[in-house]
Amino acid sequence: MKIRIKGNSIRIRLSRTEIADFGAQGYLEERTEFGNTAFGYALKSNPSGNELSADFANGKITVYVPVDMQKKWVETDVVGYEHNMPIGNGQHLFLLIEKDFKCIDNTTEDQSDNYEHPTKEC
Repeated sequence: MKIRIKGNSIRIRLSRTEIADFGAQGYLEERTEFGNTAFGYALKSNPSGNELSADFANGKITVYVPVDMQKKWVETDVVGYEHNMPIGNGQHLFLLIEKDFKCIDNTTEDQSDNYEHPTKEC
């Protein structure tokens, strides 16, 4: 699971295995250790929500995914979901969750578990 944060924008990408795990367990978390503290980010199934939402507590960002979205995302070719979550004072937090495709970035990381890019060959 990868996270990209820029301003009031959070994007999370998941590999095939991570999508399957999230579908089966309803929860997925990553942590980056900084010695005696850590930064975490997670996806959590939300049985009562209609839109993506998020919070930040105890050093961890949690993005909540409505159960209907979770199911459709796991079982279909839907690439992802997005939502502009109101955060007060006329501001929004842009949330995007998406399947991670091969060949998106010029990278040397292992992309064998990523989804095939629909319009590009590596």
